[in-house]
Amino acid sequence: MRIALTCLSAFTLAACSASDTSETDVSTGPVEPAAHIVAAVNDPGRPESQTERDAGRHPAEMLTFVGVQPGWRVADLGAGSGYYSRILSGAVGAEGEVIAENMDWIVERFPNADEAITALAAERDNVTRLVSPVSGILDDYNNELDAAMMVLIYHDQAWEQEGFPAPTREDRIAMNRSIYNALRPGGVYLVVDHRAEPGTGDSVVGDYHRIDEAFVREEIEAVGFELAAESDLLANPDDSLTVSVFDPSIRGNTDRFVLLYRKPL
Repeated sequence: MRIALTCLSAFTLAACSASDTSETDVSTGPVEPAAHIVAAVNDPGRPESQTERDAGRHPAEMLTFVGVQPGWRVADLGAGSGYYSRILSGAVGAEGEVIAENMDWIVERFPNADEAITALAAERDNVTRLVSPVSGILDDYNNELDAAMMVLIYHDQAWEQEGFPAPTREDRIAMNRSIYNALRPGGVYLVVDHRAEPGTGDSVVGDYHRIDEAFVREEIEAVGFELAAESDLLANPDDSLTVSVFDPSIRGNTDRFVLLYRKPL
């Protein structure tokens, strides 16, 4: 599987880790996942309920796109039951750390997800369970993390659920600022989500669980993040963008945008 990269400001994850502060020639060629990432994805201990999602999520290519290295400290935001947390645990190794975070509303509404993260943290010494409010999502990690990942859940931070107040724009701006502050200079922030029709903002989140890419970009960039790269790895031009992501005709194969932001050095 090839990863399409658009690299800006002389920065490329294909050529160097995010911790490299020197200027590097931009490379847009395909990048093969490194051995530590391949081993983590191929871990025989991964549950079948998670491995069966790999074909639609391309985890090895995603971690390669982010540039995950052994020894990194990575936050898996909105980790759910730990699909990415488990893979990241293997990829960063014993010297690294994975903060498996679930927003407090997830823990309240989906206790089974929190139980899975609790079990993973008990099993893996390099996994730390975190439950936090949306607006203060990573407030305890200032300048400590190499990367943060938010996969298929940014839209939920604009979801008005029954019994739960919807996070506001101000909450999401505060969330992005908390993530920004938690990353070391040069640290990266991956956001993947189901694409909505352009111009819809967050208006179809409740019906389709999709969000407008431009809307997300504006909120992230409002706190100082710089776009480092984007990928069409999870694009699907056959997705009409006008049905729920849970519709059997498209579930697991939606058109998704993949954005990688960097905290300036």
